[in-house]
Amino acid sequence: MYSIPFAQNQKISRRDSIISGIAAAAGAATLATSAMGQPNVTSGPSTVDPRCRSVKKYAMRKSINLWAFPYPERMSLKECLELAKRAGFDAIELNYDLDNDLSPKASPKQLAAIRQMADQIGIEISGLCSFLFWPYPLSSNDAAKRDRGIELAGLMADATHHMGLENLLVVPGAVHIPWRDDHDPVPNDVCERRAKEAIGKLVGKAEKLHVSLNMENIFFNGFLMTPMEMNQFVDSFGSEAVRVHFDTGNISMFQFAEHWIPILDKRIKNIHFKEFTKKGTDYSLETFRPLLDGTTNWPGVMSALESVGYTGSVTFEYFHPYTHYPEALIYQTSDSLDRMLGRDLAWKS
Repeated sequence: MYSIPFAQNQKISRRDSIISGIAAAAGAATLATSAMGQPNVTSGPSTVDPRCRSVKKYAMRKSINLWAFPYPERMSLKECLELAKRAGFDAIELNYDLDNDLSPKASPKQLAAIRQMADQIGIEISGLCSFLFWPYPLSSNDAAKRDRGIELAGLMADATHHMGLENLLVVPGAVHIPWRDDHDPVPNDVCERRAKEAIGKLVGKAEKLHVSLNMENIFFNGFLMTPMEMNQFVDSFGSEAVRVHFDTGNISMFQFAEHWIPILDKRIKNIHFKEFTKKGTDYSLETFRPLLDGTTNWPGVMSALESVGYTGSVTFEYFHPYTHYPEALIYQTSDSLDRMLGRDLAWKS
């Protein structure tokens, strides 16, 4: 007969306890957190709620790769640049292909005009990259493909120069390319030898054009699998024109981005921010995710980058523009990067 009153009393007691706890915390705190999770200063110095964004601001430029846009099917290059600027990006990374605006078909004047268009819009170009290193690997068993790859890499260096840029991403070699069925596996030692030969042929031009050939780490291709191997490869050329394009996602299957950064150190010239989840079992290009929807230790990554003095661009790379309302991905990414970089949130201003 006492079960109902006892339960009611227990409920009231628990509620009162919670209310009392909240009141005590509010009385002792110097900040009150609003319903939106933003700290409202009531006394003392202004602070940042770590649930909202990094408590520390980082001096890096916010960039995004063109692959995140529905280009060229649904947006022109100009529209992509304007959208990136509108969404709050400092820079955009462009991709060199066999067709479209940046390709062997583009004249030096046309390439320079792309840079001028970006300048007029008010957005930087953080560098060039290309998917052409996969159909034409610099370490291929097919000599014709190797030669074509070196030729295309040279044209990319020319394009980088004509656009007044510094950074060119280069994939120096591949033991295996899991997303292609026309690539014969290359023995590791042969891959390294061919990669060194290929990059060696490009270094002189890069130095003359003041272009940085930035070697990208890619776990899927079975080459340069540790930061120590990457350092040895880059250092073997003895040239400031050969650096590293570090990709956070490309080693995250079994390794950790924040561990690579201090070892690569000052060799890092440019960066891709790719999100990865270790919770899945899909080890393909589909495993990459929008920023913050994965297992990457972004506070650790940012701290490591600051420790080596990196202040360049951090570029979100993603291969799947949203089918519906593609602008959403661009704005979501901009917001995520603001939080990671400790910037004031654009939507709050």
